[in-house]
Amino acid sequence: MGRQKAFDKKNGLGFPLLSDPDRKIAKQFGVRRFGLLPSRRATFVIDTDRRLLGEITSEFDMNTHADEALELLRGTND
Repeated sequence: MGRQKAFDKKNGLGFPLLSDPDRKIAKQFGVRRFGLLPSRRATFVIDTDRRLLGEITSEFDMNTHADEALELLRGTND
């Protein structure tokens, strides 16, 4: 079982997560960087119609990613 699948199962997310080992998607989304850290930490919330609902960026506070993504998914970030 892959890491994303295990994370989804453990946390009961119920939506797909993206793995980008070749960093091609990171480059397309503008978060790829060079050096020891391969990409900036970012969470993109994408609707089922493929519309970008929001981008959350925080290098140090992972709770920010989770909290803001949940707000976007719940439609409370108007």
